[in-house]
Amino acid sequence: MILDLLLGGGFGLGLWALWNALRPHRPTLAEKLAHGDRGPVLPAASPVSAPFVGERDGDGTAGWAHRLGRPMAPLLAAAGLPGRRLAGDLRALDVPVERHLAEMAAAAAVGLTAPLLAGLALAANGRSLGWLVPVWAALLMGVGGLFVPGVDVRHRAAVLRADARYALSLFLGTAVIALSGGAGVQQALAQAAEAGHGQAFAEFRHAITEAQITHTAPWGPLGRLGQRWGIGELDELASAIQLAGSEGAKVTASLTVKAESLRAHLLADSEAKAGAATEQMSLPVALLFAAFLVFVCYPAITNAMNRL
Repeated sequence: MILDLLLGGGFGLGLWALWNALRPHRPTLAEKLAHGDRGPVLPAASPVSAPFVGERDGDGTAGWAHRLGRPMAPLLAAAGLPGRRLAGDLRALDVPVERHLAEMAAAAAVGLTAPLLAGLALAANGRSLGWLVPVWAALLMGVGGLFVPGVDVRHRAAVLRADARYALSLFLGTAVIALSGGAGVQQALAQAAEAGHGQAFAEFRHAITEAQITHTAPWGPLGRLGQRWGIGELDELASAIQLAGSEGAKVTASLTVKAESLRAHLLADSEAKAGAATEQMSLPVALLFAAFLVFVCYPAITNAMNRL
């Protein structure tokens, strides 16, 4: 009787602790007032779309993966995670490193416990697999879970950089047209930033608005944007324009050269990807042809073998 009470109390305490760890943190009025005065706020760029690793609840609080893995995030940080490349991808996506580490820990915890729970469920039904299979499966899935959020982050960062390069080409081309029409540098860039939609153009508008508010040249915010995204073309453009000065003719020439160079680079990348896709299609076609030969020749070969 006492053992049953202790087990029931421990189970209830575990459920209560799990609920406190997973429930969203709702800030109090004092916390909202403490973080409310942040000075002038620039127009924010559109948030980068993300799957479960970057999702947030409807009230703006962190997702369940963040809440579950937050206590284990310092351990991963002490181990030197994430790497330099992954940290650059997180910076490009504007994802906090602490949140990503928490999601890595949550994915590893889920991968570690799922095979053990499945083994216990099978053992309860009298179909035990032993202890070796669930333990090895838990270790493999736990280690694999550490890399699942990183794979998703790298994919989203690559998509973001590819979209940003195409958007930059359109941005530069539109700015050159506006400059040729007699607009000033600031006006031309503002018009070019308003010409498109999406995450990249939202960031361009944010950088130009920052330059207007601080009364500085827009090349500084655009250069920092290129460094954050890891796009060398944007950083090189900002450096080249700063060297050109503020004269309209020199700025127009620099923008034209950079736009043509970027378009040529994007065209070469597209042709290389198309060639790689064409080469990858050769294997399925060869397998399909081999299967067709087997389908056509099999009756004749079978008939000949039966007559022997």
